[in-house]
Amino acid sequence: MTSPIGIAIVAASGGAMDDSVIQRGLLALEQQGFTVHNYYQPEQKYQRFGATDAVRIEQIHAAADNPDVQVVMALRGGYGLSRLLPQLDFQHLADSGKRFVGHSDFTAFQLALLAKTGAVSFAGPMLCDDFSRTETSDFTIKNFVDCLHGGTHAISFDAAGSRDVSVAGKLWGSNLAMLTHLIGTPFFPEVDGGILFVEDVGEHPYRVERMILQLHYAGILAKQRAIVLGDFSAYQLGPNDNGYNFDEMVRYLRGIIPVPILTGLPFGHIKDKATLAFGGDAQLSCVDGKAELRMSGWLPLSGL
Repeated sequence: MTSPIGIAIVAASGGAMDDSVIQRGLLALEQQGFTVHNYYQPEQKYQRFGATDAVRIEQIHAAADNPDVQVVMALRGGYGLSRLLPQLDFQHLADSGKRFVGHSDFTAFQLALLAKTGAVSFAGPMLCDDFSRTETSDFTIKNFVDCLHGGTHAISFDAAGSRDVSVAGKLWGSNLAMLTHLIGTPFFPEVDGGILFVEDVGEHPYRVERMILQLHYAGILAKQRAIVLGDFSAYQLGPNDNGYNFDEMVRYLRGIIPVPILTGLPFGHIKDKATLAFGGDAQLSCVDGKAELRMSGWLPLSGL
């Protein structure tokens, strides 16, 4: 008989927007068979953060050092990890063998972990609100569990309008704002021949274009084999856009960036999100607008 998988919740960035739903999220994880170790304490919230910088660093290191924990999941995003990067012992965290999971602001941690150690982490759900919502997503939960336990993982998605492609490389990227934020720092990984996936929320298409152009002008995109766009939502167009929208922005970028740009990846600030192996090996194919992303390169968990 296998032992339950221990999962730690750490307040790596912001505090919960609604502390009353935390217990519901913890229970949802327990119902998936996890043994939950909750390091987040609402009374420790400091300003907009889940705790002071020092306490948040302690939580991450303590979770990594806990022998009963195999997975470390971020409470939520928001902002705050940028403050912690110089004080985190990334080699120690990588050597712990823990599977670090999150997205949004947690991208800063994942980029730095990859840059400093080359270790694989997982772009995926967080306690808030993937597990704390009233109605959780069966797709998100199954994708998360299957990815951690499989050692390999694959997702298929509709990439209508994307050109046919068949490439392989290291999978990396995630939140677009965090990617551009860390360019030129020691926490930005140098990835050649990679597959870059990006998403963001509340960013008008012109802001998305501007950030992607920053990556392009910095020479980062030319080193990739493909760029895959996830979900970009919760923005508003205005009359002054005069026909400029997300599709027009993508069309423009495809005209100036010599790397295939695919759309439709089910990942981002959405209810139904895939879990992706950040820093893992990947093969991406697209034929007639139907895409498949296959991932490998991590040891599967045993247990559930």
